Amino acid sequence: EERAIPLGLVAESDRDTLWARHIGDCLRAAVAFRPEDRIAYDLGSGAGLPGLVLGCALTDRRFRLIEPRRRAVAFLELAVERLALKNVEILNVRAEELDDPADVITARAFAPPERTWAVARRLLRPGGRLVYFAGARLRAPEALARTLADPPVEVEVVEQVASGAPLVIMSR
Repeated sequence: EERAIPLGLVAESDRDTLWARHIGDCLRAAVAFRPEDRIAYDLGSGAGLPGLVLGCALTDRRFRLIEPRRRAVAFLELAVERLALKNVEILNVRAEELDDPADVITARAFAPPERTWAVARRLLRPGGRLVYFAGARLRAPEALARTLADPPVEVEVVEQVASGAPLVIMSR
């Protein structure tokens, strides 16, 4: 928080709720990981939410934090160094520039579901999953997922009781 808030990567108003609102929320994505998953991308990583959090929690997986903004990349590089995370790599690129496949892709505050799925779908290995952190205003995420271009094979919604913001897991 000492660096993320001044850099504008986390809102000042979230200072007192950082653990519950951000860290705890990010950990929900761990349910989407299977034992065989090895590579995960975090699209538009920003302050490293959820990529850094999951990198700390799931040390046997490789996380590639995708972030085009240099200021955020510098923050992420510092965080990875200070946390001594050997399983986290920062890529200073736009998600659309990637072509290496991943087992799991996370997206929290990246883009609307339509654009997020379009980017993730082409990067996911067959059977791979997009873990989309939907906003509380997203209604009927299963129905929305079925209307996407080249829709996911499977959709699972994990509700969060406190915020009402679902976690939508879409499988390729």
